[in-house]
Amino acid sequence: MEQNMPHVKLTVSLAISLTPEHRERCLHCIESRLAASPGIRQARVLAQPSAEGGNGRYLVELEYDPSELSRAQINDYLRHAGGCLAVAKVPPVDAQTPGPQMPGWLALGVRSPDVVLAVLAGIFLAGGWTAHLMKGPESVRLALVIASYVCGAWFPAFELWHTISKFRVDIDLLMFAAAFGAASLGHYEEGAMLLFLFSLGGAGERLAMDRARRAIEALTALAPKTATLLLPDGKTRQIPVEELRVGDKVLVRPGDQVPSDGRIETGSSSINQAPITGESTPVDKGPGDEVFAGTINGQGMLTVTVSKPASDTTLAKVIRMVQEAQASKSPTQLFTDRVERIYVPLVLVATAALVVLPPLLHLIPRQESGALWKGWFYQAMAFLTAASPCALAIGTPAAVLSGIARAARGGMLVKGGVHLENLGRVRAVAFDKTGTLTRGRPEVTDLIAVGNGMNELQLLEIAAAIERGSKHPIAQAIVAEADARRCPYSVAGDVEQTPGFGIRGTIAGRRITIGKLAMFPAALDGREAIAGRIADLESQGRSTVVVADDQCVLGAIGLADRPRDGVAEMIADLHTLGIRKTIMLTGDNARTAAAVCRSIGIDEYLADLLPEEKRDKVAELDTHYGRVAMVGDGINDAAAMATATVGIAVGGATGTGSDVALETADIALLANDMGKLPEAIGVSRFARRIVIQNLFLALGVICVVAPLAALGRTDIWLAVLLHEGSTVVVVLNSLRILAYRAPRRRAGL
Repeated sequence: MEQNMPHVKLTVSLAISLTPEHRERCLHCIESRLAASPGIRQARVLAQPSAEGGNGRYLVELEYDPSELSRAQINDYLRHAGGCLAVAKVPPVDAQTPGPQMPGWLALGVRSPDVVLAVLAGIFLAGGWTAHLMKGPESVRLALVIASYVCGAWFPAFELWHTISKFRVDIDLLMFAAAFGAASLGHYEEGAMLLFLFSLGGAGERLAMDRARRAIEALTALAPKTATLLLPDGKTRQIPVEELRVGDKVLVRPGDQVPSDGRIETGSSSINQAPITGESTPVDKGPGDEVFAGTINGQGMLTVTVSKPASDTTLAKVIRMVQEAQASKSPTQLFTDRVERIYVPLVLVATAALVVLPPLLHLIPRQESGALWKGWFYQAMAFLTAASPCALAIGTPAAVLSGIARAARGGMLVKGGVHLENLGRVRAVAFDKTGTLTRGRPEVTDLIAVGNGMNELQLLEIAAAIERGSKHPIAQAIVAEADARRCPYSVAGDVEQTPGFGIRGTIAGRRITIGKLAMFPAALDGREAIAGRIADLESQGRSTVVVADDQCVLGAIGLADRPRDGVAEMIADLHTLGIRKTIMLTGDNARTAAAVCRSIGIDEYLADLLPEEKRDKVAELDTHYGRVAMVGDGINDAAAMATATVGIAVGGATGTGSDVALETADIALLANDMGKLPEAIGVSRFARRIVIQNLFLALGVICVVAPLAALGRTDIWLAVLLHEGSTVVVVLNSLRILAYRAPRRRAGL
């Protein structure tokens, strides 16, 4: 029974004090220590927005077996892992508050002491080298070199001690062994240069990763802090957004941020949704339209009814999910982590072998053993430096983080490195039709009046009177068309709706029925005459309903769910990117599906599908093409999206299915812009190319320089330059992803 007990997921908030220069290593260590605890299957540590500079609250996600662990034991693990337990819930998202301003150099020293000490290490090293070259006093030279050692080793030494105390070995140990090994042979400047470049590379790596994080954490600055609450007596009051309750009315003035998700009660304006969805132009909105926290009001005054608390807004969910995405690792990153755990001890063993084996194997003549042993020891230190996998360790996470940040900035929420990597490998894309490729709402396109004395407006008036109380999309489209044409307002009575068949009602004593042609008897007057025209409309992708009374057919109404703007260009862009197959999976009829496919240029369609049939087709595509993406609205496509390699939801911050889209999809395109799909694939492929480049560079330097160092063909200083240089190059290469620009849309050419 215990073996079948499901694992439980728990999220807690910890108060952890970490300096910026130690944050990455310490958080990784906390994760590793928790994951190694008995009963815990998985552990992740996520920085909350308030954890500025490393200090603050961190979310710890645990997956554990309740049959092996109690909550008291978990609390004990957490306390020993690096913090004190506070509350077992996710706290509300809060924006960062900027601290007091300080002079530039003082601010740099407080916020980035690792950078300051690395620079000082370089200055002291340059001074010591100058003293050596100019034949200055030996004491001055040694003092400057020792100062360089202290500055360069200061922060790495703390990390080394932290690692050794946990009985683990990593890159820090390799660097210290090489630096002090060189010093033991009298090569003080070379050892100091190693520590200087190692500390400088570590500081630069942190700054680069912080830059990528700032692109993500900029989302937190979008969260408004206060709202203008509209009181029942008409007065207003400023309150924190956390105090807003569902149903409250807030006033949004021109230029203000919308404080919470809600619906417009009064007023109209253009809303800048770019901070959330990445849409380049403001969206006109009026009464009844939905608005989102963090978006910016244009010129109009709005009254908005709050629909969600501050902790549950679309913006808050996006922030939480992006933070979770930062902590998740791609398959490549997991692979390099496993390699590093095995590789570092092997390097230490190989280094020891270079030092010990030559005397044991009599490779050194006894009379020359002292001098030659020093030569072998020097070669071993050069090998140790060259073989250290610094660039290998940082290349993948830096690229993944930059890719997630770039996608988030463009309104594309990627929920982890695994999905970022998989999206770049997709070779087939399946689409839902309604609400994904099409607008999701039918519009009246044709009015056919055939009854005696009946014209189009009269037909529309009768149909609208019957349909006015219905929530069906076709009914709403007919009513909207009647209102747009200013048809006279008629009232129907005795309205009865039968799902799947149609709707009936009475107008001025006449019993009117609206429904599919098949539900009317063949003998009904006018049915045969209108059947051919209905077939023509359906062959063009139209949906049709027939309007009739008890004696004859009055007419028919054609409706179409039009393709979204830019869908045809998006399909063409996917083919340009090398996507081998695009297919539409729909529950609609074959004629409608064929018409949509012809209009947008999609390769293939399958119609009349049930949700489970969509899922099976996605599985078949995955088998045939290797990797497939399923694009849908996140509601009725959940099974197919879960089966696909990557599930993608469209309109995660603008559609009625936004909550489901954000929760269920691997990737959410927050805007209703299908052009974001090729852009997301482009970001993913660019990030994947960067990861491959980083791996080849890191492994190439190790494979070339390490053997040369072992054979005595490379000095320590050259090994240091190549080793640290490759680390800097992979970090800078990863930052290129932040500057990725999508190719211009075809419509704009």
